[in-house]
Amino acid sequence: MLDYDKEADAYDATRGGEPRAAAAAEAVLGLVPQDARGLLDVACGTGIVTRRLAAARPGLRVTGLDAAPAMARRAAARLPGAVLLADSRQLPFPDGVFDAVTTVWLLHLVDGPADARAIIAECARVLRAGGVYITTVDKAAAHDVGSDIDAVLAPRPRRPAQDSPDQVSAYAEEFGLRPAGTARFRGHGQGRSPRTTTADLRRGWFTMLPPGEPLTERFAAELELLPDQERPRADPEFTILAFRKPSSG
Repeated sequence: MLDYDKEADAYDATRGGEPRAAAAAEAVLGLVPQDARGLLDVACGTGIVTRRLAAARPGLRVTGLDAAPAMARRAAARLPGAVLLADSRQLPFPDGVFDAVTTVWLLHLVDGPADARAIIAECARVLRAGGVYITTVDKAAAHDVGSDIDAVLAPRPRRPAQDSPDQVSAYAEEFGLRPAGTARFRGHGQGRSPRTTTADLRRGWFTMLPPGEPLTERFAAELELLPDQERPRADPEFTILAFRKPSSG
């Protein structure tokens, strides 16, 4: 997994910046109830999406939380006094205090099912009755857009996805949450080019392909033979699922 303290300074510029953040925030807010008063953005990263959630709904009190100190510092600069440093598997809040909880681009990063389950359990715990949990799913798969780059990388080893829709839905149901909607948004500026993908390979972006390993270099060499080395292929389309905590009675 990447070191997100080291990634913090370049994170926004290499992840689609403000256009992607705007698309993500719009999709998330479309699933947040209009009468929601408190939202927790778990694993808020640099706060680039979190800030937009707060700005778009003046009556919505937004709190951000991240486990990486450098990320949390950047988020705190965008939302002074509203960002905490904490583990998403042990949220530092009592039961039932938020109307909405979001995990945008988090579940695909966890090491295994136990962590994904723990995060969803905590998000369900801190939701009020009638509240909504909103999460991205299938993050890695979204980047496979059917390009020539994807054809080269198709045989690569992959980590089991911890954010598959079926698995996330099963955990949500286990903790009393019910399906409440879905949305999609474009990952602006995240279309891969052969050159950027080769660089990502060699810096450890693909977790099952360690830098310098023969298999990694084989894929890099094949990518270097593709045409239009600088041209980004299609942007990914990300999927969001929402789950509601039933109201009492």
